[in-house]
Amino acid sequence: MSSSIHPTLSLIILLLISTSCLTAVSSPLYVDEFILCLRELEAYLPYSQIYDQENPNFDTVLQSSAQNLRYLMPSMPKPGLVFFPLFETQVQDGVLCSKRSGIHLRVRSGGHDYEGLSYVSQIESPFLVMDMSNFRTVNVNLMEKTAWVMAGATIGEVYYRIAEKSPVHGFPAGICTSLGVGGHITGGAYGSLMRKYGLGVDNVLNARIVDVDGQTHDRAEMGEDLFWAIRGGGGGSFGIILEWKIKLVPVPSTVTVFTVTRTLEQGATKLLHRWQQVVDKLDQNLFIRVMIQVVTAGGGKAERSVRTSYNALFLGTANQLLTVMQKSFPELGLNRSDCIEMSWIQSVLYMAGYPSGTPPEVLLEGKSRFKNFFKGKSDFVRYPIPETALEGLWKRLVEEDSPLLIWIPFGGMMSKISESSTPFPHRKGTIFMIQYLSLWDNASEDAAKHMDWIGRLYNYTAPYVSKFPREAYVNFRDLDLGMNKNGTSFIPASVWVPKYYKGNFARLVQVKTKVDPDNYFRHEQSIPPLPLSLRGKGTTD
Repeated sequence: MSSSIHPTLSLIILLLISTSCLTAVSSPLYVDEFILCLRELEAYLPYSQIYDQENPNFDTVLQSSAQNLRYLMPSMPKPGLVFFPLFETQVQDGVLCSKRSGIHLRVRSGGHDYEGLSYVSQIESPFLVMDMSNFRTVNVNLMEKTAWVMAGATIGEVYYRIAEKSPVHGFPAGICTSLGVGGHITGGAYGSLMRKYGLGVDNVLNARIVDVDGQTHDRAEMGEDLFWAIRGGGGGSFGIILEWKIKLVPVPSTVTVFTVTRTLEQGATKLLHRWQQVVDKLDQNLFIRVMIQVVTAGGGKAERSVRTSYNALFLGTANQLLTVMQKSFPELGLNRSDCIEMSWIQSVLYMAGYPSGTPPEVLLEGKSRFKNFFKGKSDFVRYPIPETALEGLWKRLVEEDSPLLIWIPFGGMMSKISESSTPFPHRKGTIFMIQYLSLWDNASEDAAKHMDWIGRLYNYTAPYVSKFPREAYVNFRDLDLGMNKNGTSFIPASVWVPKYYKGNFARLVQVKTKVDPDNYFRHEQSIPPLPLSLRGKGTTD
């Protein structure tokens, strides 16, 4: 990086900026300062892409990967600019220039953050977004059975590049294929291979990160404490992930999938109760999640009812699967006609909800086809929810326009990994995780109505889920957990962070205090450093 600039070149840059569509004369001073700083430091590199609010393409680039349309509404705070670095040095320079110009930095890889924290700030003004979508390279090394994957690649691109080299290797991470790798892995990265191989963070071998001083470090240079923290401690707290080195895992040449649906009239309540009793004890090659939705029956008077769909991946053939199911979960009544054999990469598309026959190349598009207005929450369940409680749950679901619950099975390898091995603590003793969603597709709808409904549903399930703390998944960010009862201000992190991290919170705070004591990398739910009064005392109380 250049620390000085020739006067003539400086004049040229000023002229370029004044005439470029990247900025306008009316841009705020901090925008001009940031851009001038970048131009100085990257003087001998192609210019990075910068869009401020005066640029006619600003809204397009801001919305490009944002998943929750709720955070793109006009009432939501907007960044002063969106910055797309092209090179690693430009990521480093972005850190230095945001500090120099006094503008807060948010980092976006895939834009899936449930509460929009990668592209919206409700606590900082002004702020900018550093978008990592130009960093998409995936280098697969079959000899080592590893891959280096850049932060801006989607998990679907990672899956495709692995399958491109080998039909019998995969990686255990998300089911939604448009997730950005940079942020996805920082929170844990669960998916349909988790019962066999654990989470994405359990299969990370190395990483490269830009720190608060704009310096780049790999695992050896950052040290084991920081390497531990970034594998499950949530994004946006410790630095900017450039790339991960992941471990490939073996998958069979033939896997089997199925989706079996049962309505309340077909005994869905008893069947779901039975699923809770067996799902964490099933063969670890078998992953069966349950999708719970509301459907409207036909006829003269439409009635709403609940439908449960058992959506599964088995690492083996259909005949092997039928043997396992007959022994462990015969109540589902799985038939050979329900089972579809395919390659692992085809199962990625199936589990992600793509139509039958969709070519794997769709994974290279790198963008989600499913954008909504939504509010989400999460829970972890340690004991089966009684049938009577399920019946109460159904009554509440039919009150909402478009609710969705996804029950994700644990057990298998998830029960064999220590709670403290990574910051992700939800391990042994967890039967399944619940993802709650309320979705709507019209900006004119009353968002408060949906938010109120999901809050009441969350309160209803409180007696049946984990306690002390009531756990939550950090990749399903929920700002409600950090707000006061009136929803008007954020409460101390020590109250809500243990929900995400349990006993790992103290170590995360210690790492944060060491690598970012001034809390440069921060957002509404980032890991806080120790207060000055407690530093050096060996406590986080």
